[in-house]
Amino acid sequence: MHIDRPQDPRLAATLILAASAFIAATTLMAKALGTDGPGAPLHPFQITFGRFLFAFLTFALAAMVLRPRLQRPHLGLHLARTMSGAVGVTLMFASVAHIPLADATAISFLNPVFGMILAIPLLGERVGKWRWLAAAIAFSGAMILLRPTPESFQPAALLALGAALVLGFELSIIKKLTGREAPFSILVVNNALGVALSGLAVLWVWQMPTPSQWALMAGVGCAMAAAQAFFVNAMARADASYVAPFSYATLIFAALYDVVFYDVVPDAVTLTGAGIIVAGAALLALREGRQRSARRPL
Repeated sequence: MHIDRPQDPRLAATLILAASAFIAATTLMAKALGTDGPGAPLHPFQITFGRFLFAFLTFALAAMVLRPRLQRPHLGLHLARTMSGAVGVTLMFASVAHIPLADATAISFLNPVFGMILAIPLLGERVGKWRWLAAAIAFSGAMILLRPTPESFQPAALLALGAALVLGFELSIIKKLTGREAPFSILVVNNALGVALSGLAVLWVWQMPTPSQWALMAGVGCAMAAAQAFFVNAMARADASYVAPFSYATLIFAALYDVVFYDVVPDAVTLTGAGIIVAGAALLALREGRQRSARRPL
């Protein structure tokens, strides 16, 4: 059943900005967990497990209070989405332990570009010249951020690039799921499966976290749950083409957190590469928004 919600672009923009702050916060806390700050560095598998565990507990608590009507899930799609999401965030968490948050966040903005490309074989979508141009622009920005010279090449940036690719695949699966199930149901099932899958992986690398690390893992999960809730509600109150540009504020928050907590100031390469990626992603969002408007019945 389709539910119409009142459109409120200002509220949608505010919600997306809040989601962006929380998403950047998850990478900040993951960086702390992956380095030797509050204890011995945790394996990315363990950080991912904490992310899913505490996000699931947050949504489970919300379900007990709100008592939403949950639908029968399409387990095949959910499993594919959760596996790709778990791999994507694990690669992202691994990358931020070694490169600046701003670099990793900017590279992650390639995921809608990868999602567009993967939608060709997976969803049978056709891609026009403007969308290919947007993809080429964004990829050129990523190549700049990789710093492909022997003196400055960042191998860990390839982890962020891999994360963007896998999360782009997840976007294609989400497109299928959102046409079948309610957003809250999708979030609950996704995080429940995530706990199970990441729980199996973490058995091989588990080490007892310190109290501070437990708190940070709880923070990663709760922050991600908040970001997902804000994002879903924003998408319900404005067109995706309007909302998407505001999500690029994640890069601003990531850079700010890097300056405040790690004293890392973005250099010219980071600013140039990030700006080009955002320009390409923004062009892609603009073209998709115009195509949706053209298809909308009068």
